Amino acid sequence: MAGARFPASRSQPQLSALILPALSPEWKTGLSLAWSGYIAVLSVWIVMQKRAPVSTMSWIMSLALLPFAGFVIYYFLGPQRLHKQRLKRLRIRASAHAQADLARLRDAAEHAPPALQQMARLGTATCGIPVSSATGVELLSGGASAFDAIFDAVRAARDHVHLEYYIFEPDAIGTALRDLLIARAKEGVAVRLLIDALGSKRIGRKFMAPMLAAGVRVALFHDTKVGRRLRPVTNYRTHRKIVVCDGRVGFTGGVNITDEEDKRTRADAYHDVHLRIEGSAVRWLQTTFLEDWTYATGEDLRSLGEVLDAMLPQVEAGDIPVQIVTSGPDSPLEAIHRMHVEAIHNATHRAWLTTPYFVPGEPALMALTSAALRGVDVRLLVPRSSDSAIVSAAARSYFDELIAAGVKVWEYKARMLHSKTLVVDDHCAMIGTANFDNRSFRLNFEVSAVVYGPALAKPLAAQFEADLYSSEAVRAHRPQSFFRRLGDAFARLSSPLL
Repeated sequence: MAGARFPASRSQPQLSALILPALSPEWKTGLSLAWSGYIAVLSVWIVMQKRAPVSTMSWIMSLALLPFAGFVIYYFLGPQRLHKQRLKRLRIRASAHAQADLARLRDAAEHAPPALQQMARLGTATCGIPVSSATGVELLSGGASAFDAIFDAVRAARDHVHLEYYIFEPDAIGTALRDLLIARAKEGVAVRLLIDALGSKRIGRKFMAPMLAAGVRVALFHDTKVGRRLRPVTNYRTHRKIVVCDGRVGFTGGVNITDEEDKRTRADAYHDVHLRIEGSAVRWLQTTFLEDWTYATGEDLRSLGEVLDAMLPQVEAGDIPVQIVTSGPDSPLEAIHRMHVEAIHNATHRAWLTTPYFVPGEPALMALTSAALRGVDVRLLVPRSSDSAIVSAAARSYFDELIAAGVKVWEYKARMLHSKTLVVDDHCAMIGTANFDNRSFRLNFEVSAVVYGPALAKPLAAQFEADLYSSEAVRAHRPQSFFRRLGDAFARLSSPLL
């Protein structure tokens, strides 16, 4: 009958009883007060870190939805300021050799554009490392080229070999390098290997045992085992890739020690680039390694005496200006981030950026779009699909804004793109370990080499153009489903946390 109402069956339980047990008003009040107190305490804790407002609000809003578990999450993964001292005596000793560099580069410095002079001063002010010189720089395209050059340098070393890596895998290339280090150690070469405990977590005692038996010194950076520190540092890694041989030849860039970077082993290996440096600039890669080694091991370098002199030898000054720039969570100055932004601001005709992870903050995004709007040829090359779906989605969320400003965006299709480079005009090129994201600029320990002049800018620009042949331009009015755009937009919300 229309409009008739029938009583609910007594055998059917009430829906509310199935979902939540009945709570008394006292319980509801208590839970509300507890949640409010939790949010208040958590907010004070996060706000007192004095981080970027967007990042601070992202942390508070995310953890507010996880009552009390948020304390544990932020304790383990939240930002914190680490105290990692620079070794003043080591830096004084390294700087003592800088007079020859200054004399050799004086004429070039006097005729350099004022913007470059200011950029060099910015690098020195933010990380304490001055411009030095190199007798040669060589761009190494692909992991295979990088591995061959590194192996050759290790074989040629006579006094010491120092290596620092985020990822060192116990696979084919990792085992080959391990065996070479063992052979060199047995021949009397001092070998020190510093690996990140999280990035190189697959290396076990069995793999390391032959190295230790041969006299290779191995250390872990930020051991992830619970109880090693009062507060864990799981979120703060050394992302640096450094090799120094006899204090005269050095390497840095994006290539880790893994078969994933070697096309001879894997057809789908990452596409990456690395840099070989010869000359006095290597002393600053050496200084960076030794500071990280001391921090990780607690070893007092003053006990090395004359051995330290061999690590920082007097090397002939060259004609190529090079500045090693370092950054990490031990400094609030974000040296590598600032150098990228400054270089892009200084661009007059081109700024070509390659990065596997593109999640820019407001300063970096503003620098790119402003350069394009004033007529600079700004290009961004990213992988079509990276090894992080959320990072790829977040990166796509910026494309429309960039394209609207005149930035040309390209997606590398062939393989996973892992290069981290920037070319500005014809007189500035950067290559290093830092991605263009919050994690590299603020959380990880990173290192970059800034080469002033055409020595690296020319080959790096040629490499960029060659990579475009395996890439596709992103169009302004490309077809995108609603759910794809929605997913990208939500991924962007997590940008401050990536």
